[in-house]
Amino acid sequence: RILTTETSVLSGRGRCIMAVQPSMFAKCLAEYVGTFFLVFTVGCNVLGKTGLWACVSIASVLMIAIYSLGAISGANFNPAVSLALGITKSLGGPGLEWQAVGIYCTVQLVAGLSAALSAYVLFGQFGSVSLRAVVQPGPGFSVVSAGSCELLYTCMLCFVVLNVAAATKNCQERNQYFGLAIAFVIIAGGYAAGPVSGGCFNPAVALGADATSAPSGFGWSLAYIGFQVLGAALAAGLFWLVRPSDFGGQRGSFLASVASEFIGTFFLVLTVGLNVLGKSPAAALSIAAALTSMVYSLGDVSGAHFNPAVTAAIQTAGRNSEFGWWSATCYVTSQLAAGQVAGLIFCSIWAASFPLGPASGKTWLQAAIAEFVFSFVLCFVVLSVAVSRTTKTSQMFGLAIGSCVIVGGAAIGSISGGSLNPAVSLGISTGHAYTSIDASRFQVLAATQFVKARIYDVCEVAGALAAAGIFQITHHVDTEVSELKAFA
Repeated sequence: RILTTETSVLSGRGRCIMAVQPSMFAKCLAEYVGTFFLVFTVGCNVLGKTGLWACVSIASVLMIAIYSLGAISGANFNPAVSLALGITKSLGGPGLEWQAVGIYCTVQLVAGLSAALSAYVLFGQFGSVSLRAVVQPGPGFSVVSAGSCELLYTCMLCFVVLNVAAATKNCQERNQYFGLAIAFVIIAGGYAAGPVSGGCFNPAVALGADATSAPSGFGWSLAYIGFQVLGAALAAGLFWLVRPSDFGGQRGSFLASVASEFIGTFFLVLTVGLNVLGKSPAAALSIAAALTSMVYSLGDVSGAHFNPAVTAAIQTAGRNSEFGWWSATCYVTSQLAAGQVAGLIFCSIWAASFPLGPASGKTWLQAAIAEFVFSFVLCFVVLSVAVSRTTKTSQMFGLAIGSCVIVGGAAIGSISGGSLNPAVSLGISTGHAYTSIDASRFQVLAATQFVKARIYDVCEVAGALAAAGIFQITHHVDTEVSELKAFA
């Protein structure tokens, strides 16, 4: 994203648009300011023991900084993001030259150090170990578990940045949701991974927090930075996989669409599992943020279903002639596979699991009704804001779809858990069976969990089909418009 200005040209041909690049000094200053306020906000929230709203505060400062400075420097504010952009540029896609990457990373790290020190001075706690919490494993977790969270959510953050702010199509269309999508990754990962790793996802945060806690020891930041660098590299590779046209390949590849469904579903189910196992006080918000970010990132690649029930609703509605049963089958297979992989990973990170089923004191009938109703809500909203020609929205679709998770999660979380997604149900049941392995009872437990997942699946798909049926009636005007155009 570069700053553009309009310059009148006295040539009789009207107005000419000239791209004006800010100076390197202006870019570096923008990176310093954005990174400083990001890390300073992290420090103030940690030292001030904000608690519940800390992730929202940090995500919000990132969002406003991105919207304020994105057209100046690209609003990286994170060495991992800059590194990912350097890798994609080397692969022949959009990104940053390595010289710019080096300069940006240096500025960001200096900003992080000065911001962390400033936070300590503000709170009068220099030498305290308080900031160490964001750059070391949580109590009871190994470096592998913490590192896995840092790798995965740094990857998610860089992947979203690449898709919403660097991808050729999104840059040309100049979408207005890029800052929201990027900031929502912090809400998703902060609540999901916070208890395990501290939810750092940024070498500038890691180094600043660790260095200013040096009187009590130093070193965790180096391990964290290593995992974050790996996450950035993985994000660049996944970006290359889902957007081959940005690297000189074929646009509209079906393989890219199927891979997109796997990636989006994986991060969604991973966030679900980590929030539940961590007993997050903001689980619905975190999961909704993950869905919103991934919908904005991959909506133009695969349609961003990330849910077999949504795929069933879209296929049943029949508004996309190019999306047939074969495509739907491949999508669902990819989504279910992603759910299982995510289930195994979040259970491995916690070395624990949780069963799928009605909450204590609730019946299967109550859970079935709850899943049916709010799966209906989710699928109906998807059809309305992302499929219908009449009510489709080009900017708010991701937020509308993600908000359905807050609606359903808060409303029926205490009844059925608020799965609303067969891939989530399968991921939970797979992980629970895996962590309960016992040669004498594994087959029985696996069979029981499989049956429970299928009960949830039936209710969720039934809700999806009902949504498609009602959508056909409420949005019949879509087909009438198509018929008029065809007649004309």
